[in-house]
Amino acid sequence: MAPHLRDLRARRRSMIAAALTTALLSSPIPAAAADASDQQGAALCTAGRDGPLAARVSQDIRAALSSRAGSVSVSVHDTRTGLVCELASHRQYDAASLTKVLMMEAALRRAQEWGRGLTAWEHRRIRPMITRSDNDAAGRLWSNLGRPHLSRFLRRVGTTATTLGPYGYWGLTRTTAADQQRLLGVLTDAPGVRGVLRPNARAYGLRQMADVRSDQRWGVPAGMPRGVRAHLKNGWLPRTAHGWRVHSVGVFTGGGRTYRIVVLSHGNPSMAYGVRTVERVAHAVHRALHRGRAVAQGFTPESEISEVPDGSAPPEGDFTAPGEEPGREGESPTT
Repeated sequence: MAPHLRDLRARRRSMIAAALTTALLSSPIPAAAADASDQQGAALCTAGRDGPLAARVSQDIRAALSSRAGSVSVSVHDTRTGLVCELASHRQYDAASLTKVLMMEAALRRAQEWGRGLTAWEHRRIRPMITRSDNDAAGRLWSNLGRPHLSRFLRRVGTTATTLGPYGYWGLTRTTAADQQRLLGVLTDAPGVRGVLRPNARAYGLRQMADVRSDQRWGVPAGMPRGVRAHLKNGWLPRTAHGWRVHSVGVFTGGGRTYRIVVLSHGNPSMAYGVRTVERVAHAVHRALHRGRAVAQGFTPESEISEVPDGSAPPEGDFTAPGEEPGREGESPTT
């Protein structure tokens, strides 16, 4: 065979192999994937024309979830490369304290609709609710916002599977990684949710999440490099069914880029186990996006992880009967 024909056939084989790789990476996530170990082959990443990046992050997420117990959902969006990763991103979880980001954004939207800034009353609830996960502040704001406004806000954002917790139990709000990605997108004016909040409101929300206290800064910041700033919120709640819910969501800015990471999980035997699973995924994403840069935050030492729940929902059986919704109805946001 002539050398030029051999070269032509070799190039064709290479193109076919590349096409098959792209097709595999773009195949849908199996709906039956049940736990982290089963999901490891289902990670879906695309990155525009950067196929090698998508393949690398997919492989790294699979490796991070290898042999891990429980169910894990992941959503990643990076503005610079166009990287998008979705793993079981439509599976529902109890949101726990992640609901506090929804409440903050809904309060900011209400103030915007009413043509005013946040009142002192609202600010005094929002800041501790986000920076130290204060549940009393969250309960007061939840009651004050009311289900109609919260539901309208979710529709405005375009969430498809987030349902408010029953009887005022905001920690039992059900959500998905895809919906949490949209809520984070509100704070970065991402496509699809542009204009939901004005620039000053977005900056306020990100500032609160940047100021989360040190003992609650585990999760998605793990592996981020120097020069990058994390704006995050976590949720951690055990229940009889599905064990520990351990969630972490964050916006990362700096170095001319903005990216968002969402990792939700349940079925964890302990909080420390769930934190390590979340951090393994986050570490893989940061490493792929910032190859060669020094890491500013590593894995959280197990000795620093408390097994105390976030208190976002009462123990099973300790619920107020329907018609006796807890909270402090009628509080004025102008107090």
